[in-house]
Amino acid sequence: MLESVDKETELAIVRRAFAMNLLAQVGVSDPRIMAAYAAVPREHYVGPGPWSAFRGMGSYLPTPSDDPVYLYWDRLVALISERGINNGQPSLHVALMDNANIAAGEHVVHLGAGTGYYTAILAHIVGPAGRVTAIELDPDLAARASANLSGVANARVISGDAFTTSFEPADVIYLNASVSRISVSWLDGLRDGGRLILPMSTRAGFRGIGSGPMDMAWWVKFSTQHVIFRVELHGDEFHVSQGVMGAFISAEGPEDLAAERALAEALERGEARKVTRLYRHQEVPDEQCWLRGEGWCLAYA
Repeated sequence: MLESVDKETELAIVRRAFAMNLLAQVGVSDPRIMAAYAAVPREHYVGPGPWSAFRGMGSYLPTPSDDPVYLYWDRLVALISERGINNGQPSLHVALMDNANIAAGEHVVHLGAGTGYYTAILAHIVGPAGRVTAIELDPDLAARASANLSGVANARVISGDAFTTSFEPADVIYLNASVSRISVSWLDGLRDGGRLILPMSTRAGFRGIGSGPMDMAWWVKFSTQHVIFRVELHGDEFHVSQGVMGAFISAEGPEDLAAERALAEALERGEARKVTRLYRHQEVPDEQCWLRGEGWCLAYA
């Protein structure tokens, strides 16, 4: 059937099927997320093909050609393969966007925007009344994202450090890199009712997953070294939940060895799923605190 249609029509059909399958795969039914994945062309954001599709830690499989159809499956695609920087896994982002409960008209701050593909999807979800501020540390990736998003009126790109770059108050802060600590600027930057999507892992933990098949043993090891929290502000209280399993590569920039050690110990103890609150003071007893940082504590109650 597709042989009788032009390429753009074919890709529109493929993208819609891609979107439908992704949402079904993770049990999400939000029509705005589906429409965004069906509308945004992944090929516009990942550079010229053929592309390298992620197969496992440090392993990539080249696509047979530069036909964009090969981009519409649930795999990471390399942006800078030698540094392990990829265009993230679509199904994970579907789950996280649903978990963030993004509404039309909201302001989303996208930390670790890469080349802008998921920024464009977020911009489509919030619609013309909303906006997305994308922050990317790597200046080359930030430049690519800025060029790629030049036609997206409600998105802008800032080249800067996600831990220190200022932004206007956000309804959603969507972090696309694993961190070992929390920036107080993220907590300060949330509006009342705002949500922070917070992947946490140590750099050693991410590297320690190792290569090889993603079998049950791999997933068990993976699940003990990564956590993604959802932090929501209500008044002056931060409520925490963990609803999505997954991971991102570690955020680039200076390594905080003390924070890495503290997170590694917390992950080793387990019980991340018991975390329900984030406190912005240090009066929380040690037995109640899963992880303590400068000016904050992730706690059990």
